Amino acid sequence: MREIVHMQAGQCGNQIGAKFWEVISDEHGIDPTGTYHGDSDLQLERISVYYNEATGGKYVPRAVLIDLEPGTMESVRASSFGMLFQPDNLVFGKSGAGNNWAKGYYTEGAEIIDKVMDVIRKECEGCDCLQGFQLTHSLGGGTGSGMGSLLLSKIREEYPDRIITSFSVVPSPKVSDTVVEPYNCMLSLHQLVENTDETFCIDNEALYYISFHTLKLATPSYSDLNHLVSAAMSGVTTCVRFPGQLNADLRKLAVNMMSVTFIGNSTSIQELFKRVSEQFSAMFKRKAFLHWYTNEGMDDHEFMEAESNVNDLVSELQQYQDATADDEGEYEEEEEELE
Repeated sequence: MREIVHMQAGQCGNQIGAKFWEVISDEHGIDPTGTYHGDSDLQLERISVYYNEATGGKYVPRAVLIDLEPGTMESVRASSFGMLFQPDNLVFGKSGAGNNWAKGYYTEGAEIIDKVMDVIRKECEGCDCLQGFQLTHSLGGGTGSGMGSLLLSKIREEYPDRIITSFSVVPSPKVSDTVVEPYNCMLSLHQLVENTDETFCIDNEALYYISFHTLKLATPSYSDLNHLVSAAMSGVTTCVRFPGQLNADLRKLAVNMMSVTFIGNSTSIQELFKRVSEQFSAMFKRKAFLHWYTNEGMDDHEFMEAESNVNDLVSELQQYQDATADDEGEYEEEEEELE
């Protein structure tokens, strides 16, 4: 069977990751102790995509949990499915990244990255036929965005022929934690363009909108938003976890793009990048808060490069959109002529 190694980094990444394991364990009939109590052979047919079978018939998530502070790990461990994870696979620092991408990528994150890679290597060596990796993280904070980017670049270097996917929560001023989110997000997007094969952009603004307008929740909490994310992740990975003809692995999914949850590779995603880019530019031209990053050894040029990379991505998407619009116009003219 083709295995996937799952990684979750930072507070948001660990929270949505823990929720993801809760949801899929339930779907595969795995209880919080790792014991199977299901009612269908289909639940076990592809169980090895996400779980290792341990002694005594227990199933253990093939998951690596990463954070730069111990707090989130403790709350994951204390949750209902917390005992499911292998204790050796929890890697954490002591000081946190303080919502600073540079700390996650260059300083604090760099200190524990070797330890994380050792755990990932051990998981990969235990696989029969590794198909790839998935990372859950947010782009607004310090650990998920900075250390998440560092992790993806190390994995791309060491496993260049495997598929790398990320579930990336994109920040929004409507659901905002900190003022420097546009910096962290822009620096991460620049890395994701380089190092992932598929990125599922989870827009915090869209989650907020769904919770508020569709589900009629007056003040949506993070756990409400995370619930939506876990439903989306469960849907996206269904084709990989259960037997079927279509999108049976990450590579086919990248080629076909369809799935149980509707995944669209649409040019309208540029609106999300434009939003981040505008917020980024407004701050960067005043050099606001930049000293937090330069003090960690970063350079202004990195910010400029990230900005131009994301703006190139936006114009590329705009080109495709214009080309499609032109094609549609020509098609309508031809139809009129035929009539």
